This record gives sequence, structure tokens and C-alpha cells, in this order.
Amino acid sequence: MKKITYSQVGDNYQTKDPINKLFQSAALKTAGNLKKLGFNEVSSSRGESCFVWKQGNIYMASVIECLGTKNLIADEMRKITGKTYYDVIAQDTVATFINDLSTSGAKPLVVHAYWGVEDNSFLQDEERTKDFISGWTNACQIAGTTWGGGETATSKGIIEKGTINLAGSCVGIIKSEKRLLMEKKLQQGDRILLIKSNGVNANGISLTRALARKLPKGYATKLTSGKYYGEALLTKSNIYAKLIQDLLDAKLDLHYITNITGHGMRKIMRSKRNFTYVLGKIFAPQEIFQFIQKCANLNDYEMYQTFNMGQDYAIFLPERDIKKALRIVKINGFEGLEAGYIKSGKRKVIIEPKNITLEGETLDLR
Repeated sequence: MKKITYSQVGDNYQTKDPINKLFQSAALKTAGNLKKLGFNEVSSSRGESCFVWKQGNIYMASVIECLGTKNLIADEMRKITGKTYYDVIAQDTVATFINDLSTSGAKPLVVHAYWGVEDNSFLQDEERTKDFISGWTNACQIAGTTWGGGETATSKGIIEKGTINLAGSCVGIIKSEKRLLMEKKLQQGDRILLIKSNGVNANGISLTRALARKLPKGYATKLTSGKYYGEALLTKSNIYAKLIQDLLDAKLDLHYITNITGHGMRKIMRSKRNFTYVLGKIFAPQEIFQFIQKCANLNDYEMYQTFNMGQDYAIFLPERDIKKALRIVKINGFEGLEAGYIKSGKRKVIIEPKNITLEGETLDLR
């Protein structure tokens, strides 16, 4: 099969990232309005996973994220199995913004939803809507946050009939500066603790959909395990809000966290600081990644700069706290791995088991 890359079928980061940097530059010009109200932004949070500002003795954080096109896979799989999979789609949507917010150390407080449809007929499918609402509610319960409301927009002529555009936002609280996780805390010698992912999550989906169109049986193609390709793509994303709060409550000296989403394993070096991130161990990629790599004819470098490849979250902390952190990760039902360390040097990620080096220049946007 002809090679399929993410830049061909999904986000072309070389085009998109410079535009996003323009957005960030323009947004910075509005920062004075916050100061007029007596609050101060944490300027280093601009470009991070969420925006943080100081409000008296506490810090507040906010974020907005979009699911992308994963719900289109659920729609196709329903034709094959009869299941809606919208409980998965709901949790994945919530996970996109909750996991970003949590990297700052913030405890999520209030979630708002955005659901955009062509017309109200999409919502008249009772089974799908019921699964989606219950999935969204359950995801909020897992995160320990309140679903405050949202917007259900009808956008005829913008959104295609029979589809839905899903996004959401969250506001969180950081009760002390000790719990605020910004890049300035990163240090040479910090250990890198990786959390194992459940699968593809919500990134690289355009590539997975393009691949389905090339397969003779599409999403009904069977993996070695017997699972449908489409079902393997529809594994619920983990939500880490409680885990991060438990780590902070245990008074572990967390220095930084990266949510490994868009840009794949390049996100390990999300910080702008000049450090080299050496990974001596990684989780083996799940079967779904192996299938995509083989069928899309991609090399390891392309895969690891596009997908999480089995690594969901990177937590940076001193070596003395690793064992206790791993115990807390396990108690929360996740699998952790002491994967590597930070050293001084050029900004890059070295994945030793795969003999891959991801250079800092390839991650233009944080």
C-alpha cells in the first residue's frame, strides 16, 4: 500500500503552527485587561496546555479543546455492530481538555460543552444521544468536575448533515503556588515517568480514517486479536485529573507534566527550555499502532512524531519521588514506567529503544 502520512491527510503542522503563533501573539495584547481587574496572568502559561492567572492567593486555569473527527469512526462502526459508541466519544471529548488542564496542577471545577450540528435531527436519535449524555456525565464524575452547561449550535451550511462537531472547556483551581506546574521547575537530572495510554485517543485520527478508506474491508478489517480495526480505534481515553491531584496531595515534588497528544512523542519536549530528554525505556505500542504502521507503510519516525505510541502522559520529577509516584499511579488503576531522564543539551527527544531522535525544530508550537 502507498505510504499515508498525517501531513497529507490531517493537520499540516508546518502550515497550522505559525498561524497559531499569530493567535498567541495577538492574544498577548489583551493581557492588560486582566490586570485592570486586579488579577495577573502567569505569562509563562501562554502556549502551554492551559492558560493560568493569579487571583488573590490562588491560581485559576482554563482551557478549551476539540475532539476532531473521531466521532465519524463511531458513526461508521455503528453500521457494522449496531452500537453507537457515543459513550466513548463523550469521554474522549472530555479527556481532551481535562487532561490538558491537569498538566498545570489544576483541579477541574466546571466544564462547559460545545456541540455543533447541522440541524436538530442529529439529536433526535435517542439511543445515540442517551449514550452520549451518559458518557459525558460519567467522564465528569471520573474527573471530579461539575458539568455547568454548554451550547448546542445548529449550523446549517457549515456542518455536514448527520455529523456533530464536539468541543468543550474547563476552568480549574490551583490552591497554592507549590502545586502550580510550569516549565521553570524543570531541572537537569529530573526523571521521566510515562503513563501507558489506552490507544490512539483523539490524535492522528485523520490518518486512521484515510487508512480505512484504503482497506478492502475498511473499519471491519480484523486485527490479529480478532478486533475490528474501527473498534480498536474506539477505546476510551484515560482521564488523569484524580491521579495528578493524588500525586500533589502526597506532596511529591512534581516539576512538569506533558499530555502526549498532537505532535506525538515530540510533546515530551513541550517546554521551550534547552534540555535533552532521553528515553531508555518506553511502553510497547498497542496492536492498533502496529497495524496502522504496517498498513500505512510508515517508518518508526513518522509514527512516533504523529501518535502517542502507547505513552499518554509524561510526568517530570526528582528521582527520589519515582517509587512513591509509581505506587500512586498503580493505585489509580494506571500503568507507569520510569522511562528516562533530562540532561543539559540541545532541545530534543532521544528514544533509545527505537534509535529515533526528534529535534526541537520540529515542534514549533508548544
